[in-house]
Formats: sequence, C-alpha cells, structure tokens
Amino acid sequence: MKKISFIGLGPVGLCMAVCFAAKGYQVTAFEKDASKANQIKSGEPYFYEPHLEEFLQKTQNKNLRIVTNNEEAVLQSDITFITVGTPAKRNGTINLRYLTEASKEIGKSLKKKKEAHLIVVKSTVTPGTTQNIVKPLVEKNTGRKCGKDFFLCFNPEFLREGNAIKDVLEPDYIVIGGYNQKSAGMLKELYNEFHKEHLPSIIQTNIPTAELMKYANNTFLATKISLINTMANICEKIPGADVTKVAEAIGKDHRINPHFLNAGLGWGGSCFRKDLQALITFSKERGYRPMLLEATCRANDLQIKFTIEKIKEKLKKIDGKRIAVLGLAFKPNTDDIRESQSIKLVEQLQKEGAKVTAYDPMAIPNTRKTLDKGINYALSAIECLKNSDCAILATEWEEFKKLKPEDFVQNMKTPILIDCRRLYNQEKLSKQLCYIAIGLGELAEPQL
Repeated sequence: MKKISFIGLGPVGLCMAVCFAAKGYQVTAFEKDASKANQIKSGEPYFYEPHLEEFLQKTQNKNLRIVTNNEEAVLQSDITFITVGTPAKRNGTINLRYLTEASKEIGKSLKKKKEAHLIVVKSTVTPGTTQNIVKPLVEKNTGRKCGKDFFLCFNPEFLREGNAIKDVLEPDYIVIGGYNQKSAGMLKELYNEFHKEHLPSIIQTNIPTAELMKYANNTFLATKISLINTMANICEKIPGADVTKVAEAIGKDHRINPHFLNAGLGWGGSCFRKDLQALITFSKERGYRPMLLEATCRANDLQIKFTIEKIKEKLKKIDGKRIAVLGLAFKPNTDDIRESQSIKLVEQLQKEGAKVTAYDPMAIPNTRKTLDKGINYALSAIECLKNSDCAILATEWEEFKKLKPEDFVQNMKTPILIDCRRLYNQEKLSKQLCYIAIGLGELAEPQL
C-alpha cells in the first residue's frame, strides 16, 4: 500500500485521512494550527461530522499520525493530498494564500526526496490554478520537472457535510484531472486499491476541466434549490398550491430527479456562495457575465426577506416580539453555521427589534462566537418555544420532527409556526395553531 499524506485538516482533509487510515493505509496528516492539531491528537475533532470522532479514535496512534511539520508529512509518504481551504476574498475571487504556501513547502520537502511523488490537489480552485500556480511553485522549489520527476493531479471532492465519511467510502463517482497519463494512472491505481470491487465510475480528464467540474457541480445544485424556492414563492400566491407536490412530480422525471428539490430558507454552507461568487468573478474577468449564476444568488438572498414578510403578516410588527428560532446550522447533522440562512434570518430579526431565543442541537457554540449579544440560547426545543409570539423552524433536525401540535400550543404565548423546511403536516397542525409553510398557498375554498 502507498503511504498517504494530507496537508490541511479541515472537513475534507480530516475525513479523508481517517477513512484512508481505517482502510489500512499509513497516513501522515499535517495541520499548521497547533491547537487544532492537538485537539485532533486527543481524539476529538474540532468540528462535528457524524462518525468522524469514532473513525478518528480507531485510527489515531495506529495508522494515522498528526504532525505540525509539513516536511515530515511529505517525506513519510508517496502521495500528498492538498486539502487546504480556499476562502473567498471580498471581491469574490478565491484566496490562494494557503494553497501557495502548501505548494512551496511541498516543493522544498520534495527536494530532499529521490523517489517519485504524486501531488493531488483536492482544494477547490478556479480553472488554471493547479497548472499555473501549484505546478510552477513546486517546480521552482524542487528544481525538478512536473510529469517526469514528480506527478500532479487535480481530484475534486464532492463531500456533503453530514455525510462526508460515507461519501469518502462510497462516492457516486471520481474525477481525475491528470497532468499527464502517468500522473492520472498513479491516482487511479490508488483508488482501485482503496475501493476494490466497489470502485465507482472514474471520469478521467485534463486538469482545467476537472477544476471546472467542481464549480459546475455546486452551481447546478445551488441553482436547483433557488429554482424550487422560486416555485415555492409562486405557490404561496395560489390558493391550495403546494410546492412539495410540485417537487414530487418533477422529481420523478429522470432528467431532474428528486434530490435538492426541498423548498426552504435557501442554500447555505461554506461552498455554494463562495464557489458561485468565484465562478462569477472568474467569468467576468474573461469577458463573460454568467447572469444565471447571478440570479441564483439573488434568489437565495431574497428568501430571508420573504420569510420576514410572513412573520410581519401575522404579528403586524416584529419590534419587541419574542421569536423562537429552531435550528442555526445551515443544514442538519453539522455544527457549521457558515453562510447559514438561519443565522442571516436571526440577524435580520434583531435589526427589526425582535427578542430572539434560539436552539440548535449542535451549532450553539459556533453561533455564540458570531451572535452572542442579544440572543437567548435555549437548552431544548421546548425551552426555546416558551412564551414566544412566533416560532420559526429553520433547520430540519431529526429531533424537531418529534414536536407535536400541543408542544407549540402549550408553550407559546401565541402559537404561530413558520415552517421553513416543511417538516410538519399542514392538516394536523392547522387545526390547533396558526401554521404557515414555505411554498404552501392558503387552503382553497371547496369547489361545489
């Protein structure tokens, strides 16, 4: 088995590292942040991902070594995955600081190594970055030639937060963008060995095409969500119309499929906004304005405004009202609040003068770092509902599905529920409380 190293232990790097180690590979993983590295060494990830802690504790001090020395990671491996973050700058372009730093350090380390080494870029980067930035930096710092003395691939990740471990072990497909056939062949051999008889479809292409595939994937998913949210907003103007039925119908069309057709507050997370903005900026710099992508972002931004309008419709005013917000993470099964629509909703409610009480099973610690002032944090969903004038279901956590109509009626001052994730049955709840749902028109009068 080849020895593997990872440079950068964020959600992608750490999840991949523990999965490779669990499969028997010798993995050396580099994390520059000493406090994060020490926490990982103790067997506790610094972020929540289902099954990650279990995998980490099984592999730590066995097949997985966490180091704070980049050179040690590279020299102790045959293949190095670059999994550093590429955050957005204010102008919409990606910040390549961590990627350039990693490329330089890998180059310096490889200068001390005689054996052939494969470098695999997993970090999301705009087309041309791997060949125009990573390759020259490694060549400059090694004094060696790419494709001859070391090898290079771009291998995009398609991991879903909340399902990342499963997605590493059972991906839908694998994309390999190789600098040359030898580079691609080395990575293909690794995945053949890793997945064995469960090897998924492998799409082999050149590096810039593989880089664009990652952006195409995320922009398509974001656009699909914005499209169904647009349908939801139209449904609300039509008596009796229900977006969940619309989604069910179009989802049965094999050209569309049912995934990412859940209407709601909109998309969030660390990737969609960043990647859409990066691709929009990248395209404009090359003389093309991607209006569809701009519209996708704009449609997503407006979902918060529409939700605020629903609240005002029922309460007449928001100032001074007690609002309960159920869910802060951008999606269930994660503690990630980056670009969370729930957080944006809370911020807007505060601007309107609302007294907000919020509850989330995992995301409160992260939220406190961003929104500690003026918010009450509850220890449970029931506590969150106490004496509120309106409740907003913002994140579809499994435990929220267990709430019953009487939980709202008995604990709220005025039982008004805005269901932004369509968790509940309209007929059941409407009999006992004021129930407003995304993408649901008012019940039509029966036809005689």
